[in-house]
Amino acid sequence: MSVRTVILLVHCLLGTSLAMECREVPGRLKQIDASVGQVFGVNENDNIYTLYGDTWTQLPGALKHVTVGPSGVWGTNRNNLIYKLVGANWVQVGGLLKQVDAGGDQFVAGANMNDNIYCLGRDPTVEFRNSASPAPWNLLPGLLMYYSCGPNGCWGVNSLQDIYLRTGVTPATCSGTGNWQQIAGKLVMVEVGTDGSVYGVNAGGDVYRRDGISASQPAGTGWTQLTMCGKGKHVSYDLGHLWVITSDYRILDCTI
Repeated sequence: MSVRTVILLVHCLLGTSLAMECREVPGRLKQIDASVGQVFGVNENDNIYTLYGDTWTQLPGALKHVTVGPSGVWGTNRNNLIYKLVGANWVQVGGLLKQVDAGGDQFVAGANMNDNIYCLGRDPTVEFRNSASPAPWNLLPGLLMYYSCGPNGCWGVNSLQDIYLRTGVTPATCSGTGNWQQIAGKLVMVEVGTDGSVYGVNAGGDVYRRDGISASQPAGTGWTQLTMCGKGKHVSYDLGHLWVITSDYRILDCTI
């Protein structure tokens, strides 16, 4: 897949929501993750790709979900086995997760097939090198089907599409402190950027941005719907680019 052949520019203005300008990137993916200047994704066949310059390069292995961030590159496969990219090799990590997120401050977090929530602190995350490395996952209270972390806290959604925020999260205390704070709205997935920005998608494929987030106000102030041509199923934000996977697996690189 090459971005050199990108021709399509999409610019939609609908209603009072905030419009995005998007370019369609060649290829098809079912999930994408962008952070620290890198972009990774997986397609319907669980093939893994990363974007080098303007070209998608396939990596060895097969994953259903991949993530990149300050914690490195991690992923899970169809058997919910967890892997970390060490050098050029995927190394299996102890435990089972259906979704994993590397956006925390050198810690990882995610949800398993029963919606149990886990995180792995900074030291075991950074020091993980081989299959003998310890992986003491911390179990968090509650149930979530998707969980993502950033500098101001971790956000998640449950099977009822309710949205929750957990604060007091640090590299040494990845499980956070206090109780879950429910956030108004409904989403099926939510992603936190390395800069703390929060984006999500609802069951209807509408894409939203959380406004007003800061260190002193980690919950933000409200949601803004972002308009584009088509419906989204997965989003990830980094360095001014919102990457959107549409309902028909097209890849959009959007700016607001």
